[in-house]
Amino acid sequence: MLDREGFRPNVGIILLNQRNQVFWGKRIRTHSWQFPQGGIKQGESPEQAMFRELHEEVGLLPEHVRIIARTRDWLRYEVPQHFIRKEARGHYRGQKQIWFLLQLTGRDSDMNLRASTHPEFDAWRWHEYWVPLESVIEFKRGVYEMALSELARFLPPPKGQHNRYLRGNMRGPAVPRAGHEAAASTTAGDVGAPDAAETPTVATATPGEH
Repeated sequence: MLDREGFRPNVGIILLNQRNQVFWGKRIRTHSWQFPQGGIKQGESPEQAMFRELHEEVGLLPEHVRIIARTRDWLRYEVPQHFIRKEARGHYRGQKQIWFLLQLTGRDSDMNLRASTHPEFDAWRWHEYWVPLESVIEFKRGVYEMALSELARFLPPPKGQHNRYLRGNMRGPAVPRAGHEAAASTTAGDVGAPDAAETPTVATATPGEH
């Protein structure tokens, strides 16, 4: 399902733990890391697609998370021609995405990278909010900058920590913007990024395409 400009509707997911670290998944059989994402099917709303993808890629159900915010507008990225199947060239240009900011209300053990027969990730870890964009495939980096920047102001105070950024009237760490200033759809406080948890959680998975 493509729009008139050749972009496929898609959702992206930034999943937080109680320390405001984000779920960071290693794409199966590669060395690149990314957030969960996936296409919106015919008749689905972005929220319905988000919950479906969350379960297929991470194994979580709606009761395991709460929605904090979402981007107001579509964020687009183009896919280089050599990544596009020959039969789709000339029609397909890339993805347009609605991004959701979620907080995990369940436990780490609720996650299951093998919930689908076509897993997307073979390892994951919690990472600081401002993820290293050099580990993201190049053509997605601009969208990651836009999504992280737009949703950063809705981060809740980390559990058990006083929000020193609000007290000092300061914002958390910033990343370069990529020309998108749209506001997200809900409100919450600003907060800085916590320390990263660097040890990946590895899951053996059957290779497959998403």
